Amino acid sequence: MKRSILVLLLAPLFSAAVLAEGYTGPGAITQVSTVAAALDAADDTPVVLQGQIVKRLQDELYEFKDASGTIQVEIDDEDWPAQAVSERAMVKLTGEVDRDLTSREIDVDSVELIN
Repeated sequence: MKRSILVLLLAPLFSAAVLAEGYTGPGAITQVSTVAAALDAADDTPVVLQGQIVKRLQDELYEFKDASGTIQVEIDDEDWPAQAVSERAMVKLTGEVDRDLTSREIDVDSVELIN
């Protein structure tokens, strides 16, 4: 009896729907890869940006730039790589668009040095 309950509880974790990449048909949210596209994107749109973190603005708020423009990014202390990152270093930021009524920024999940 205990085994069957355990199997029923764990089955959804291994189903095809959980392991799939997500919906890719009409209306699917596509990943954004430039600052210009991120500035026009909807809230919670996934982003992967490559460029430079050029300036610290506040505690966890930074200015990021790529060839298409600049945007503010929020990077939590635990999301920084172990290596130091200068304003000249090329980085890859992974996160999502955080859109308010008056502003747009990127909530960063990870920072990766690509130099």
